[in-house]
Amino acid sequence: MTPLRTGSTAAKPGRPDPTTLGALRSAGLTYRSVKAEMRDNLVGLLRSGRPSLPGIIGFDDTVVPALERAVLAGHDIVLLGERGQGKTRIMRSLVGLLDEWTPVIAGSELREHPLSPVTNGSRRLLAELGDELPVSWVHREERYGEKLATPDTSVGDLIGDVDPIKIAEGRSLGDPETIHYGLLPRANRGIFGINELPDLAERIQVGLFNVLEERDLQVRGYALRHPLDIFVVVSANPEDYTNRGRIITPLKDRFGAEIRTHYLQELDDEVALVLQEAELVADVPHHLVEVIARFVYELRGSTAVDHRSGVSARFAIAAAEGAAASALRRAALTDADAGESPVARIADLPDVVPALRGKVEFEMGEEGREEELLWHLLRIATVDTFRERLGGLDLTAFTERFADGEVIETGPLVPGERLLEQMGNVAGLATVLSRLGVDEDTVSAGQAAAAVEFVLEGLHLTRRLAKDEVDGRTVYGA
Repeated sequence: MTPLRTGSTAAKPGRPDPTTLGALRSAGLTYRSVKAEMRDNLVGLLRSGRPSLPGIIGFDDTVVPALERAVLAGHDIVLLGERGQGKTRIMRSLVGLLDEWTPVIAGSELREHPLSPVTNGSRRLLAELGDELPVSWVHREERYGEKLATPDTSVGDLIGDVDPIKIAEGRSLGDPETIHYGLLPRANRGIFGINELPDLAERIQVGLFNVLEERDLQVRGYALRHPLDIFVVVSANPEDYTNRGRIITPLKDRFGAEIRTHYLQELDDEVALVLQEAELVADVPHHLVEVIARFVYELRGSTAVDHRSGVSARFAIAAAEGAAASALRRAALTDADAGESPVARIADLPDVVPALRGKVEFEMGEEGREEELLWHLLRIATVDTFRERLGGLDLTAFTERFADGEVIETGPLVPGERLLEQMGNVAGLATVLSRLGVDEDTVSAGQAAAAVEFVLEGLHLTRRLAKDEVDGRTVYGA
């Protein structure tokens, strides 16, 4: 089981004080099922106007309302969508709808609620100790379990199996306490997610029938009635139904809601997602992130790309991270712009594109032209961003800089200060910086160089400057 986060609950603030069942009862504790708990908390969030699933971008009018309805109805969920549409992120975000802390019987394998024990051992302990039954507390972050479905997954992995060690200790084979519980029952009193459910063999999927419908366990020949208190959410890719497997019909019928995800439909949402998810080792200017976002949109709309596979949001995230890494590499190799954070420039993207080739599946007829297509779509994304950001701006001062046959050399290993020295003072740079969202009062050399290089590339793509590639460097001229 992969928890959403790890760490000791003792270190988290706000842990409740009661440590016995009697103390819980004195505090007025009542039992609520996991689904009732999620429903009540979601209703509270909706009434307060706060987001129900923070960090989920671009789904406010589509996926999120469907998820909210499913939670309010108490339905287990299938998230159906292409790769890179945030299905796993959604699954893990649901944990925020749980109570921050929940009491469990101390030492219980299934994290049973003190007011609702389900195993014979816990019931015996309750009968013996009564109000002195020891209680511990579990934070909501530890109430999420997850399994990536793989073809070698067994019923024992998910549900449980006989534990030979317990048999060797002298317990009888028919004793339910000889069972080693699988991942799903160990997620009792929480949320359990299964990624790529169609990858599970059909005979393994059958093992989930009782968990989803009757909410109990069936392990080999044991007569068990352990009513599980659990919310189940799974993900699947539509292509998996034909390529790698399918969710068998009786199992699909046991899920209350099938929710389709989608790729982001607004450019600003794609930009926000990249800025939220990417781990950047250098500054990536907003206009460059916008170029990357448009690049992804061009790929998703291209007839050369296999749309059954899709273009994952990870493509844009990896591109931004690669551009930042290129800027850091430049700073390390040239020892330039000392004391400043490295800044990515448009020249950093071409070196990143080949590394992203494996993230895109092309149609069979495009074999051998993949990188050519990527370059072409990147140029389209760049010029569209240039026109959107700097369209209508008088850039004559930049083109006049090349009137006497002078050239400016740039590239992924040319420091920003060196680029600015070649450019010299040019009228209109302050306006360009403003259009690109850079504060003129705090602008660094790297940010100014990124803006200048973006202008030069835009002028080239709109056929106002020439451009040559020479020994890994880019030369702009009239």
